[in-house]
Amino acid sequence: MVYEEIEKDLMLLGATAIDDKLQDGVPETIITLNKAKIKIWVLTGDKQETAVNIAYACNIFEDEMDGMFIVEGKDDETVRRELRSAREKMKPESLLESDPVNSYLTTNPRMPFKIPEEMPNGNYGLIINGYSLAHALEGNLELELLRTACMCKGVICCRMTPLQKAQVVELVKRYKKAVTLAIGDGANDVSMIKAAHIGVGISGQEGMQAMLNSDYAFSQFRYLQRLLLVHGRWSYNRMCKFLSYFFYKNFAFTLVHFWYAFYSGFSAQTVYDTWFITFYNLVYTSLPVLGLSLFDQDVNETWSLRFPELYEPGQCNLYFNKKEFVKCLMHGIYSSLVLFFIPMGTVYNSVRNDGKEISDYQSFSVIVQTSLLCVVTMQIALETTYWTMISHIFTWGSLGFYFCILFLLYSDGLCLMFPNIFQFLGVARNTLNLPQMWLSIVLSVVLCMLPVIGYQFLKPLFWPVSVDKIIDRIHHCMRHPLPHPIRTKLKHASSRRSAYAFSHKQGFGALITSGKTMRAKMPKKNSFPFKK
Repeated sequence: MVYEEIEKDLMLLGATAIDDKLQDGVPETIITLNKAKIKIWVLTGDKQETAVNIAYACNIFEDEMDGMFIVEGKDDETVRRELRSAREKMKPESLLESDPVNSYLTTNPRMPFKIPEEMPNGNYGLIINGYSLAHALEGNLELELLRTACMCKGVICCRMTPLQKAQVVELVKRYKKAVTLAIGDGANDVSMIKAAHIGVGISGQEGMQAMLNSDYAFSQFRYLQRLLLVHGRWSYNRMCKFLSYFFYKNFAFTLVHFWYAFYSGFSAQTVYDTWFITFYNLVYTSLPVLGLSLFDQDVNETWSLRFPELYEPGQCNLYFNKKEFVKCLMHGIYSSLVLFFIPMGTVYNSVRNDGKEISDYQSFSVIVQTSLLCVVTMQIALETTYWTMISHIFTWGSLGFYFCILFLLYSDGLCLMFPNIFQFLGVARNTLNLPQMWLSIVLSVVLCMLPVIGYQFLKPLFWPVSVDKIIDRIHHCMRHPLPHPIRTKLKHASSRRSAYAFSHKQGFGALITSGKTMRAKMPKKNSFPFKK
């Protein structure tokens, strides 16, 4: 290098240092995100010593790690050897031909669709500089880099160019099929922020480019944990409930026509009134699910931050997947059977107190559509875990609005003014006066809700997952709060001061990269009163 030839045999007259402090709450935020099993990689343009010091100060690297691997090869073969050597120490069987990933790559000449997770035999860290990364990002070494880096708890990529940052993000997106988030505060982070699924910009001393090109922007890094663990988790839960309820209510609504086709001679006659079909998704069931999607939360923000493990179901996509979709389908089929055959059995060959028959198409249609709306309203009421005044208005107000519309559309005035459009003359009044009609509605609601209530009650008891156990602990804490600590007045408190210094002499670099000198010891706080 040129500077190695020029900067030698010199006498040091003085030095200038710039104190680049971490923002408040950065180490605590990293610890919290690690508990949520979020992989954190540092992509920086700083030199290796600075990047390692920051990693120790931020708790990305820990003194208790089982090993630290440094990749600094100058050619492809050296980089490959260093990456494989690191992977061999973390998981020796990963280099064998019998390894599932190696077997897949051998049998499939093309790149794999998704690289599975590989569990190492400890906690390790990886450091790679930009020169070595240029070789590692080539086509024949991409998978070596990705497999080795994904086994490590912390990854530091230093001396990177903005393009290399974007390439690393694209590499993870391509082969891990994971949701990526990039956060930065400078213009050199713009390409990385744009390449990630979610871009976060921090307002700082390096301009506004990162904020202007991001999806979210805030002033402190510590706000990231609230964005992910609170709002991100709430958003995922709400979206999954919205999709499950949306599919269920439309399966229950549509499949009734399938059973009715066997009794109508497959004549394409609809079960419901035309106006009910128009208003079902537009008016009657839109506001309840909107309230659920805006306000629902299983636990409040305090517990969400206190138990980062609640974030894990979103990473594993547990709340809405193919299995959950099949559950919605089976639930919709069962509800459609109940909603059709219970009213059918109620009105079939039935008469009123005056001896007149009630087994007509219009009465049957009103009973089925009223039962359907009551069932789907009760279903979303069971799905809602956080009630607000707006949620009550949206849920029960939509059901009350249905009965208002029912009497209005089937009134004598509209039917006489527009006989070709409003053909159900007086059906609402005559049908709602029948005790058989209310018995059919109550029986349909009970039969449709019993399996749901039983599943919600028995699942946490017999098939609990980690989230169920945590929520049970939260409910226990809410029922039995801890007593307030007794405050005591300190008579004397000694003043403690500590600092660290850097030596200009050569050979003291190893002391600087020690995490013990870069991070103050913080007292451990029990996040929960029970012992593990």
